[in-house]
Amino acid sequence: MNTDIVEFRSFYTSLLGKLVERSIATALASVWSKMPEERLVGLGYALPWLEQLGRDAERVFAFMPARQGAVRWPSHGFCASALVHEDDLPLPDAAVDRIVMIHALEHAENPQQMLLEAWRVLAPGGRLVIVVPHRRGLWARFEHTPFGTGQPYSRRQLTDLLRDANFTPTSWADTLHFPPSQKRWLLRMEPLLASAGQHLWPLFAGALIVDAEKRLYQGIPAMARRTKRALVPVLSPQGATRGFRPVAGRVRD
Repeated sequence: MNTDIVEFRSFYTSLLGKLVERSIATALASVWSKMPEERLVGLGYALPWLEQLGRDAERVFAFMPARQGAVRWPSHGFCASALVHEDDLPLPDAAVDRIVMIHALEHAENPQQMLLEAWRVLAPGGRLVIVVPHRRGLWARFEHTPFGTGQPYSRRQLTDLLRDANFTPTSWADTLHFPPSQKRWLLRMEPLLASAGQHLWPLFAGALIVDAEKRLYQGIPAMARRTKRALVPVLSPQGATRGFRPVAGRVRD
């Protein structure tokens, strides 16, 4: 099941959504390396964090997958959002310095192709920051939040996926250590629950965050050479030499 743009906006205007936004922002700050005058792209639904993350950026774009839908962003000034195909971004090679994927990879039809396209548009040494639902987490088991839809990932699965697309994971973070409850009395205890969860059960965090670097060169494993099989025309006599000419003769009864 996919979440569309209306559901994303509705969730992040709720009390639970505001707490999620703050929790993810704190975790992103722990892996975010400064790149002055960077060109930044948010892919998926990264709007709640783009304004803060792109404060020192030269330019910022908000790309939203076609199946999700798009809205105008920012609300003032020139529009910097676009509806895109995740495996065919409207950018030339090596055009941006960093891509942040939030609510994107878990909904991709072809995650590997999506990462390869991100590799293409990133400049040498570019960074890819991904936020995905954690496979072991409680949030992936409830569908009333965006983290309960799409494909959740474990750290091992995400590492393998990144390495296959020529990315090297450099730093990790986890977030959403409090339960995905909609009860206000429980949400008021979010700071206490998040602090306890971070220390007592970090393996069951609701979301994983990884910062990966674009790898320029990758070794290709050697493969055993296969012997080529020569194709011989069916009507060609087997063992015939180049100088052989058939002699016409009469067939006996």
